[in-house]
Amino acid sequence: MKFGKDFVRQMIPEWQQAYLDYAGLKTILQEIKTSRKRLERPGGLKRKLSASRNFSSLTKRYSRNSSSWEPDVQDILVYATTGDDGFERYETTILEVAEAGRESELVFFNALDLEFDKVNHFYRSKVEEMVKEAVVLNKQMDAFIAFRIKVERPSSSWTCSETVSVDMNALGSKEQRKTLADEMGIKVEGNESNGEESVPEVLSVLDRIKLNKTQETPLSTIKTIKNVLKLSNQDELKFTRENLKKIEARLKNVFIVFYRKLRHLKNYSFLNTLAISKIMKKYDKIASRSGAKSYMEMVDKSYLTCSDEINKLMLRVESTFVEHFTGLNRSKGMSLLRPKVKKEKHRITFSTGFFVGCTVSLVVALVMFTHARDLVGAVGHKLYMETMFPLYSFFAFVVLHMIMYASNIYFWKKYRVNYPFIFGFKEGTELGYRHVLLLSFGLGTLALCAVLINLDMEMDPYTNDYKTITELLPLFIVALVIAIFFCPFNIFYRSSRVFFLMVVFRCIAAPLYKVNLPDFFLADQLTSQVQALRSLEFYICYYGWGDFSHRQNTCKSSEVYSTFYFIVAVIPYWSRFLQCVRRLIEEKDSSQGYNALKYLLTVVAVCLRTAYSFNRAGNIWKIAAWVFSALATFYGTYWDIVFDWGLLHNPSKYWLREKLLVPHKAVYYVAMVLNIVLRLAWLQTVLDFNFKFLHRETMVALLAALEIIRRGIWNFFRLENEHLNNVGKFRAFKSVPLPFNYDEEDDRDS
Repeated sequence: MKFGKDFVRQMIPEWQQAYLDYAGLKTILQEIKTSRKRLERPGGLKRKLSASRNFSSLTKRYSRNSSSWEPDVQDILVYATTGDDGFERYETTILEVAEAGRESELVFFNALDLEFDKVNHFYRSKVEEMVKEAVVLNKQMDAFIAFRIKVERPSSSWTCSETVSVDMNALGSKEQRKTLADEMGIKVEGNESNGEESVPEVLSVLDRIKLNKTQETPLSTIKTIKNVLKLSNQDELKFTRENLKKIEARLKNVFIVFYRKLRHLKNYSFLNTLAISKIMKKYDKIASRSGAKSYMEMVDKSYLTCSDEINKLMLRVESTFVEHFTGLNRSKGMSLLRPKVKKEKHRITFSTGFFVGCTVSLVVALVMFTHARDLVGAVGHKLYMETMFPLYSFFAFVVLHMIMYASNIYFWKKYRVNYPFIFGFKEGTELGYRHVLLLSFGLGTLALCAVLINLDMEMDPYTNDYKTITELLPLFIVALVIAIFFCPFNIFYRSSRVFFLMVVFRCIAAPLYKVNLPDFFLADQLTSQVQALRSLEFYICYYGWGDFSHRQNTCKSSEVYSTFYFIVAVIPYWSRFLQCVRRLIEEKDSSQGYNALKYLLTVVAVCLRTAYSFNRAGNIWKIAAWVFSALATFYGTYWDIVFDWGLLHNPSKYWLREKLLVPHKAVYYVAMVLNIVLRLAWLQTVLDFNFKFLHRETMVALLAALEIIRRGIWNFFRLENEHLNNVGKFRAFKSVPLPFNYDEEDDRDS
């Protein structure tokens, strides 16, 4: 792999603007190469101009305090000056400039100096942030160690500000006790066998700390609502082993995230230094000079490479983490601190291909089977479409949504959208598009096998009744999927299953939880799976009331079923409405109120269209459905394109946002048009299009599939916009809540 591609691949996506513009510098070098070839042809001009004549105006502006590095070969001279902001800035002078490529060389070094200044300043600012975080972590560790000592001696009667005696033998092995004593400044008095150590006044830190609430529950939200005037995000300091265990787990996670920030910064320094070295070697080769050595000497003396703060912090974090969180087991500690490299397994690719082939073969077999036996014109065709088809269409909706999600992952990766960070997946556990395709086509294969078995058994000439085992096949598959989802064993991507179920619960419990991006993103997905949710309702009715044994549909004649037919369709939109209301109250963001209105309009439109589908004779229902559906469509389309995609919000001259990940602008225009067209699928419900060759259930399934496709397109651009917002703010890490909160007034006085 060429360095340029490898350089881009190893970039932190959110920091990509802060990296050296390697591709841009290569373009300038190519211009130098082209100019030299053009001017060095027979009859071309070959002479050098004196630096004193060409750079006299440049050298006069350097102050006496500026320093320079003078290489053995005087091809270039690099000056370092201090700007008004206190940061070093570098400027390069070419001592002898050939006429061939003269202007391009000047442009090259001007661009290189600016790029290096950008990299150097960004690195320094991030190192300063890490140093500040290290100070905070140091205080957290002081509190943690004091808390642990207090818990390990529950029978003691000391107060936090007193010097007392504690049984150090209760804290672990000899090495652990010695390490803890060193950390706390404890002086050992007498023989260690008596187990008594002198605990200094450092325990007084417990007088100035409180526990932060880091886990929100519905009960805590209700209590907060009841105590609006006494809002607090802190718990009382209770010295229990349960609290100690929670604090240790939280602090361990904080250290892991902090260490990975340090690793990212170290890699940032290495990559940019290597990129400068590579580009200077290319310059020497193209311009026939020896400037790389001089420039790299300057780079080696700059803050980017000579600063040792990151290495020191990494060593401190490693030693502290190993000592206090892994029982001096260094291999275990380092395995937790260093992210695991996720390797692509060939069996995943093979299995995915196998199930894709099975799915395609089964679809072909189903079409041929239906045609050979003329099942469309059979007597039981209508009954089958009203009973079995809604059961199996549920799997089609799920599989299609998973395929669209896998496509999203593929293109997110292709255009470097950091979807694991945006969704908050645990590092190394996120599913790739191959994994999602494997699951989707595996489920598709299972469902299609059931369909073929069901049709084959139905056409058995010796079978006059519907066999129970045949009718129960769809229910068996649904039960199997649910069992896999709730399986406690570490199989079938347990981490992803737990994450998904947790987010589903938070969507159902809205607005009792603080709304995060995964919560409202999944709720939006559910709004596009209304027909799948209605299919689940039909499962309960069809199998719960015993219709399956006679293959008959009495559900639609039930008022209870009809009532829940409305409720099930409204639940996803109502969940999003409540999420928007919660964000409006918490964030005081008026846009969330307008977003809530969008979902409220959709709830009304869905209810009116459903009512009209039950009572097509009423013109009032039809007019009401038309009006509110049109309003909801216009509002939703505008919101998708302007706010969720950010395409027409402060647009550039192309009516799109200035920063785009997809190089072809036509893709965005096509996506906007498709969003509008696919949102108009509701027209079929109001206008009641009838096609003789399509059963009504087939039409409903096709419209539901179109909505799933629309949501899949929406997903890509929604996350692209979120990613670009993170890039604009260089937001590459999520904030991790600390276990302790120091009293600010006491902390300032100390």
